[in-house]
Amino acid sequence: MFISSAYAQAAGGAPAGGGLLEMLPMLALIILIFYFLVIRPQQKRMKQHRELIASIRRGDQVITSGGLIGKVTKVADDEIQVELADGVRVRVVRGTIAEVRGKGEPVDS
Repeated sequence: MFISSAYAQAAGGAPAGGGLLEMLPMLALIILIFYFLVIRPQQKRMKQHRELIASIRRGDQVITSGGLIGKVTKVADDEIQVELADGVRVRVVRGTIAEVRGKGEPVDS
């Protein structure tokens, strides 16, 4: 009825220390795939968004992350003034611009 200690000790188990060396290439492959499928595309999108934000000019039609659509009337360092309707102007932080729909004319200095 009871299993003797001799049988329990004689049973084959996992090799000691050999599993890590076999799993290391598989782990490296998973990390590499994760980098190319998730991290790298996200970095490219972030870079494109930063360039888009930096290139906003007066006259551009923008969409904020809150869903407001308006025309840029004034550009400052970290804020943009957006006209939502005739006479309705709001100040928007640059980072909240989600999309630039139409490009405006260059500003005369």
